[in-house]
Amino acid sequence: MNKSNKGVAIEELKEKLETANFFYITDSSSLSVEKINNLRRICFNKGVEMKVVKNTLLRKAMESFGEERGYQGLFDALHGPTAIMFTETANVPAKIIKEFRKDDKRPIIKAAYIDTAIFMGDQSIEDLVNLKSKEQLIGEVITILQSPAKNVISALKSGGQTIAGLVKALEERAEQ
Repeated sequence: MNKSNKGVAIEELKEKLETANFFYITDSSSLSVEKINNLRRICFNKGVEMKVVKNTLLRKAMESFGEERGYQGLFDALHGPTAIMFTETANVPAKIIKEFRKDDKRPIIKAAYIDTAIFMGDQSIEDLVNLKSKEQLIGEVITILQSPAKNVISALKSGGQTIAGLVKALEERAEQ
């Protein structure tokens, strides 16, 4: 790879890193071509972009952001064969890897960058799989916010919808 190609590759990685809040640095070496193609197909179908990268080029792209993104913690993972997985949903690559490894020992997670948090090593796969998506968290917050309103409505209904019933329901609730 000549110098101009390296420059282009670094710029492409910088553009990806700029827009990516979630990415995984993995090692999928020793997988056959058939298995790698299968993994890429699964990633594509689930909205994950998988790309094999050179460690030095990825490091230079990360260094271009300075300390603002906190990529320095990922530098220790940049050795050996490296594939990077970009995603919109934080836990999808971990789920893909866990499912894929039922039949194989690879890919392994070297590191993951999840919205400024860094997960190092393959032992963090369960934590990554259990991360909740933005939509799941919003749903939980809405459920929590709706709970008090539902209690008042049920108290109104149980009191026969009279003022005396409401006062009685509120008294009973205060006693609890």
